[in-house]
Amino acid sequence: MTTRWSLTIDCENPLALVEFWKVALGYEDAPPPTGWSTWESWLADAGVPREEWGDGATLHDPAGVLPSLSLLKVPEEKRTKNRVHLDLQVSGGRHVDGERRTRLIDEHVRRLVEADGQVLTRIHGPSGHLDHVVVADPEGNELCVV
Repeated sequence: MTTRWSLTIDCENPLALVEFWKVALGYEDAPPPTGWSTWESWLADAGVPREEWGDGATLHDPAGVLPSLSLLKVPEEKRTKNRVHLDLQVSGGRHVDGERRTRLIDEHVRRLVEADGQVLTRIHGPSGHLDHVVVADPEGNELCVV
């Protein structure tokens, strides 16, 4: 039996990070829960204080296949390297021609940098071609573009 799961990123400013992760994943804002026409109406009905309404955001796969991503405001800042991270699999795999693989990875990395991401490391494989790029989101959370 499998367990349904989602991923949550702790952060300082969920509403700012949500735009980066939309670019990274091609996700969209998640719709409000069934029975509510807006997130604001759900938050009000759930008794969430108005000053906390910007403390979280949820994105979802528009096709409804992949796990959702939540961004949750926390009081502490990020201090060390992530022990868990996402690999954005944009190149088709290591069997793909090295030049094509490099082009696909670089195209996605460019979009992430335009969305305020930062390239941390470019890793090349034994063939000399690009294997993956480590990128940080605007708050320093690492991900790999492979």
